[in-house]
Amino acid sequence: MPKLAKPLTDIQPRNAKGGIKPKGFGDRKQEEPTDKPYTLPDGGGLYLLVNPDGSKYWRMQCRFAGAPRLLAFGKYPDVSLATARELRQQAKAQIRAGIDPAQAKRLEKLNQATANANTFEAVAREWHANKLETWQLRTATNVLHRLEKDVFPLIGKQPIADIRAPVMLDVLRQIEKRGALEMAKRQGQVCGQIFRFAIASGKAEIDPVQSLRGALKPSARGHHAAITADDLPDFIRDFEKIEGRMFVPTKVMFRLMMLTFVRTSELTETPWAEIDLENESWVIDWRRMKMGKKKLNPRKVSHHVFLPRQGWELLRELHTITGNNKFLFPNQRDHEKSTTNFGILAALKRMGYSGKMTGHGFRSLAMGVIKERLGYRHEVVDRQLSHASGDTYGEAYDRAMFFDERKVMMQQYADYIDSVATAK
Repeated sequence: MPKLAKPLTDIQPRNAKGGIKPKGFGDRKQEEPTDKPYTLPDGGGLYLLVNPDGSKYWRMQCRFAGAPRLLAFGKYPDVSLATARELRQQAKAQIRAGIDPAQAKRLEKLNQATANANTFEAVAREWHANKLETWQLRTATNVLHRLEKDVFPLIGKQPIADIRAPVMLDVLRQIEKRGALEMAKRQGQVCGQIFRFAIASGKAEIDPVQSLRGALKPSARGHHAAITADDLPDFIRDFEKIEGRMFVPTKVMFRLMMLTFVRTSELTETPWAEIDLENESWVIDWRRMKMGKKKLNPRKVSHHVFLPRQGWELLRELHTITGNNKFLFPNQRDHEKSTTNFGILAALKRMGYSGKMTGHGFRSLAMGVIKERLGYRHEVVDRQLSHASGDTYGEAYDRAMFFDERKVMMQQYADYIDSVATAK
């Protein structure tokens, strides 16, 4: 009958040294040098392996279905003697239940590796990479930045399949607490897309964001702030009060915004190469248009901006100042770059219209005036706003039928603004 190993004491693993093998436990004088690993048995197949370099590892020898098994329980002292004994008992329980402990450990490692690969952050970054072809660089950067700031620190390391609605609600409420209600709503939409991507990829089974409908605070944000046709006389009067203190390029930018109602970036980033002063023609290249910037199926239709007489007068005045530059409105520090819409926003603030009017609001204002006061059809104004027609033949219809009508419309709109200004 084999001799049973005497259980280890806490001090024996602690004092065990690499390269020095004790002959008898508790007798420090009977140690002898060795250049080989040695073991300290604890019984039941469990032992501490001591390497010549001093590293110590828990091991267990056992048999399953008549075949030998060698189990590794970790490094000492990261795994204590008590923990190693618990692992020994677990292995024996598995064997009694007909489970191979070595195979069970391999499956556990595999499942853990799968869980680590399928954390929320890992899946979110995979989803983000999958969307890059359809996004502009600015959009891709902003989406990832917001995830890194608001979401990853809270649930990034959790397996995406384990995340439930209460956890997601807490994540979004953390955003709400700083008053960013619209951002909380957007992040919920983004996270919902990530969960649906995970479901399609077989990495999750539910989208917990769907269960949060009605749980978040309603956002007060709606359309871009804009004045109405009734507000126009006061608006012009307030602008003329500060107009004399504005730089000419900024004044021209503001008035062109009012006369043309193009998108702010389409105005501020306009190169002089698009402007033909002699023939009075301005065509925005489709690559600068909102729908033309789409990576997937961009709308390759350049936009004709029909300036009224007043608009061409402004551009000729501006050309005497910035005509030697690449852009109508060059950046003050680097003339090879265009300016931003800061001048428009600053003017609106000085006028007292912060929160009441935006650069985009000029488009809404023009739509209201032209339809309500000048009586034009919606589709004619829509083409001047460079909105897609929404039907198969819309773009051809736009080019063939509306150009002349839009030219007249834009002059009437400019004259209406002048009449309002003189009648106030």
